[in-house]
Amino acid sequence: MIKKRRPDRRRFRRLTPSARWFLRSRLPRLAFLAALGPGLISGFADNDAGGITTYSVVGAQFGYDLLWVVLASMIALGITQEVGARLGLATGQGFGGLIRQQYGVRRAIFAIGVMLLANLGDTVAEFAGIGAALAIFGVPIALSSALAALAIIFLLSRANFSRIQFVFLAVGIGTSVAYAISAVLSHPDWRTALSHSVVPHGSVTSLYLLAVMGTVGTTITPWGQAFIQSYAADKHLGPKDLPASRLDVGAGAFLTNLVAGFIVVACAATLWSHGQTTIATAADAARALGPLAGRFAELVFALGLLTASLLGLGTVPLTSAYAVTEAFGWESGLDRSWRQAPAFYGLLAFFVGFSALFVLIPNLPLIAVMYLSQVFDGLLLPFILVFVMLMSRDRRLLGKLRSSLPLYAAGWFVTGLITVLSVALVVSQVIGAR
Repeated sequence: MIKKRRPDRRRFRRLTPSARWFLRSRLPRLAFLAALGPGLISGFADNDAGGITTYSVVGAQFGYDLLWVVLASMIALGITQEVGARLGLATGQGFGGLIRQQYGVRRAIFAIGVMLLANLGDTVAEFAGIGAALAIFGVPIALSSALAALAIIFLLSRANFSRIQFVFLAVGIGTSVAYAISAVLSHPDWRTALSHSVVPHGSVTSLYLLAVMGTVGTTITPWGQAFIQSYAADKHLGPKDLPASRLDVGAGAFLTNLVAGFIVVACAATLWSHGQTTIATAADAARALGPLAGRFAELVFALGLLTASLLGLGTVPLTSAYAVTEAFGWESGLDRSWRQAPAFYGLLAFFVGFSALFVLIPNLPLIAVMYLSQVFDGLLLPFILVFVMLMSRDRRLLGKLRSSLPLYAAGWFVTGLITVLSVALVVSQVIGAR
């Protein structure tokens, strides 16, 4: 008689909590699907119009040199997003409400004010991206802005939570596929791209620092930190969902930076390699791909810009509405109606409508708005991360979900590094202006 081999319990104990949960669960896939959303959507939405413009400019100006920043940003994004997700899972509260509870109304207003400043530039950038993408097909920017604003407000106010999440995920996946195809059609030097992803390249100048800060700012955003926490709370996820949430966050961080790498590679292989280092918008990058990589590559790149802009337009104003209503204790959430949460939907409509009108200002330098909004995100990000990290180790607040020492140390390291980059950028601009 053959004896059944017993599992090695010591080896099982050495596995990470997420791995043990996956092996123990009889329905791990269903458990993962139940918590799916915050990390992936936040990651997909990071590659919005401003992000695509930033990656396009980086690829055109520096070629493959800044791919290492994309990889470093992926690791940093995974760390900061897990810390934010833990806050939402443990407390069931969004970013604004938790700041008000822990530090008072004044500090909450400061934190939300900082985030709203960054969000305004991001939302305007989304409309600029939609207008630029549809302009390729002959659609006036006034018409595209009006249609996009009405469509987003209708979706967020009329559809239920699960349908909205499905739309966000579908758009994010479609955008990812579009830029993967664009990168392949550009026929890049994959060996060079891989080597530059691991080892830093290029000389440090003020323009180089500006590009680094823009790349970091479009990957790890103030709104992204607030969004993942508020969305997890709005989805009614709890401590038991931590293992699935960690998988969700990890997948989101990986995919968002994989797509970012595809965009940089596509522009490096076509624009930079042919000496075309100056572009006005991401739409110009799409047009430039036509004669270099084919008309299909141009259309796919433009389609990716459109879908990414729509996804960003759905998430960034949503985060702003979450944060303000949470900070003042007003009703909020996508599972509530206009009557139940008038302030939430009113603010959502205001942020969308204001940005739609702002982008119509004559002679507005859209490329400056889209690119510098990401740099602005990077400059303001340390203020948000400090609040997040201060709360992440509070045992009374998070209980068993408080950050472990390695995660806590890594979070502060990322916060400190971004702060140093911010200071270095400001100093370089001041010195350069003299």
